[in-house]
Amino acid sequence: MDGFIKIKKGLDIKLLGEAQNKVTEILTDDFALKPTDFIGVFPRLLVKEGDIVKAGSPVFCDKYRESVQFTSPVSGKISEIRRGDKRVLLEVGIQADKDIVFEDFGREDMASLGRRQLIDKMLLSGVWPAIRQRPYTVIANPDDTPAAIFISGFDSAPLSPDYAFILKDELAGFQAGVDVLARLTSGKVYIGIPEFNHPLAGIRNAVITCFKGPHPAGNVGIQIHHIRPINKGDIVWTVNPQDVVVIGRLFSSGRYDASVTVALAGSEVREPQYYKVRKGISVKPLISGNLKGDTQRIISGNVLTGDRISHNGYLGFYHNQFTVIPEGNYFEFMGWAMPGFGKFSFSKTFFSWAHKDKKYKLDTNFHGGERSYVMTGQYEKVLPMDILPMQLIKACLLEDVELMEKLGIYEVDEEDFALVEYIDTSKTEIQSIIRKGIDLIRKEMS
Repeated sequence: MDGFIKIKKGLDIKLLGEAQNKVTEILTDDFALKPTDFIGVFPRLLVKEGDIVKAGSPVFCDKYRESVQFTSPVSGKISEIRRGDKRVLLEVGIQADKDIVFEDFGREDMASLGRRQLIDKMLLSGVWPAIRQRPYTVIANPDDTPAAIFISGFDSAPLSPDYAFILKDELAGFQAGVDVLARLTSGKVYIGIPEFNHPLAGIRNAVITCFKGPHPAGNVGIQIHHIRPINKGDIVWTVNPQDVVVIGRLFSSGRYDASVTVALAGSEVREPQYYKVRKGISVKPLISGNLKGDTQRIISGNVLTGDRISHNGYLGFYHNQFTVIPEGNYFEFMGWAMPGFGKFSFSKTFFSWAHKDKKYKLDTNFHGGERSYVMTGQYEKVLPMDILPMQLIKACLLEDVELMEKLGIYEVDEEDFALVEYIDTSKTEIQSIIRKGIDLIRKEMS
């Protein structure tokens, strides 16, 4: 163990429907790659409907960086190409084979490969998009050399998957992935864990730091801020822990094996548990006959930062869970004036704040409409970073690039403001505001 950091600011939202430590393997033929998962990518399609692909075959690439390829997670047939307004590419549907056939990228001794050879293999196989850079949270530029690489070994968001459970049998692949990543940076690989006896505590070739505290302690941006803050001109890379395993498999087997374990969680799930799947799987076989209630919100990701999907939607490329909660399409007369014993409260509006260990069945209702900003000092209580959140939000709204830089825009990602948005009395979409500010900075700096 290399370090210990105590996070005091934040908020744990305890919800009903946590996934139980049970893993079921799901076999289905319905998968999709979604270009909308990748910020800043302009997709150029490389296949057409009816084409046959293998796991690892290119499906589309970035129009302006053609070396960055997005490959199929399964073998099978391109079943449908779905477009939106102005023919924007939304999804590439893939009907999977029963037995997966893989592209062979060759098994080679990693020690015999140079840094550029490692990167070229990752680009060719399609695992490269798993590596994202800060600032901006976009796919890393393979021509850059990052000052450090960060991996958060835990997720502190509501109903998030337990990586200690998921990774306990994947440590060899994780170690292989870390060994590859360590060759790509001029600095070190940093791994954040929530407790000293975590399975990742023994990983070699990395700096291990224990983070204790409420959400967002598991956010990689919070860990970067406390270990190696980002200044203007700095570049660091981040990788999800399951993607580290996928990278390790590529070099140990020569295959793009997109197998991951995802959690199906939420109060509207009859049997919340884990499923062994492949990236891009449809949510339909997981929720079929497994939901409660009449109307649900299905989310790819967690309740704070995930994407709303339909009953036929697909797992996002960077997501490791599906969450199902009740829809909140109702008006509650005098809701704020009631005791609210069954309602979760951060500001102690309701008496439920006294029951710290109680779990709640929360829905999507905003409980109010959009209104003007008020300086309450609440934002600072849930954002454990040395920045001024209200002032940064206003700078993004004003599109004041110089002020955004001074207030720390290079350090943040929209997920770091998810709790700020949750407790916001003004009911504004703060994550979208921050993302627009980040995109504006990226455009100005390009």
